[in-house]
Amino acid sequence: MTGHILTSLAPAAFGARPTGERLERVRRSPHFRDGSFRNPVPTRRSSPGALGKMYRAQKAASGLRRPGGAVPLVRPTAADFADAPTTGLRASWLGHATVLVEMDGKRVLFDPVWSTRCSPSVAFGPARLHAVPVRFVDLPELDVVVISHDHYDHLDMATVKALVKRDVAFVVPLGIGAHLERWGVGPERITELDWHEAGEVAGLTFTATPARHYCNRGARVLGTVLWASWVVAGPGHRVFHSGDSGYFPGFADIGREHGPFDLTMIQAGAYAQAWPEVHLDPEGAVQAHVELGGRLMLPIHWGTFDLAPHAWEEPAERSMAAARAIGAGLVIPRPGALVEPGLIDGTDIEPWWREIAANPTQWPSAPPAHTEPAQPTSSPSGV
Repeated sequence: MTGHILTSLAPAAFGARPTGERLERVRRSPHFRDGSFRNPVPTRRSSPGALGKMYRAQKAASGLRRPGGAVPLVRPTAADFADAPTTGLRASWLGHATVLVEMDGKRVLFDPVWSTRCSPSVAFGPARLHAVPVRFVDLPELDVVVISHDHYDHLDMATVKALVKRDVAFVVPLGIGAHLERWGVGPERITELDWHEAGEVAGLTFTATPARHYCNRGARVLGTVLWASWVVAGPGHRVFHSGDSGYFPGFADIGREHGPFDLTMIQAGAYAQAWPEVHLDPEGAVQAHVELGGRLMLPIHWGTFDLAPHAWEEPAERSMAAARAIGAGLVIPRPGALVEPGLIDGTDIEPWWREIAANPTQWPSAPPAHTEPAQPTSSPSGV
């Protein structure tokens, strides 16, 4: 068995270390100290007693971490994508952190993962709980691919290699370009940014903003690859993608400097008491959305891979309850559904996931929508 596992590992999936001028740029970063990138605030990857917490959480969530039936998918067609969004902004959550955003005439694909497993191996590792709603070959023409960090559930070698064949640019945090170049992406197609740096690609402005997380793809990369959240601004709209992050005061700073946002895509799943500082829970995700100055929040990073000891549907339920309690705008679409934030007020949420939850009766009816909007209330650009 051990021999099979070792031979099934694909070393190329580990990526590559930054070298040469890329490594020198890493070393010049104000966020790189003592041989490693640092978080914006002191951060522990795991909490004291993490193993015990994980054991208790695993036991409590036993049998609940997978859906009880097939996840209902919406499968948009080429004709759907050819029909431009009436408001100039449209998003399709394709599962986990993968979101296709159409804004101001351009298409941006965040954290694309089409593989069956988020793992360096095709033989083991977390497997999908549902298919990608859009086959890779059916994706419309893309302008930019954005990567938040190099964990396997956000940066997928097989998907990157498939994207090499398309005429698409890559925007990534500092150091991740080394992975992409090893997998065949030409350096002229890569825009690599440190926190607070911005670049214009395909007529949109991409700004790498801080996140509270880390990078690690195996022994080949130790501290020289940055993680980030992302602000994307066009002539008429602004969106935010959190990547992975624990809560930190920087969300309010990002909101003041770059907000308000028409849409925030915020990690709301794969949290645990064992690692509270590097993953938001649903309540923290909603709080971050409000501090960012978001009008509509799309919870991401849930429902696709079993990565943490909580019930499959829990991120959706808790996000809905937290948002409704304070009047924050929220949308939780079925994977693949085309969503135009400008046409949604974010208060009427259909809990579709309850139809397939392993234990749907544990959740109370959704509380009535809060009558006062969450703060801040500034109108996002383009709306």
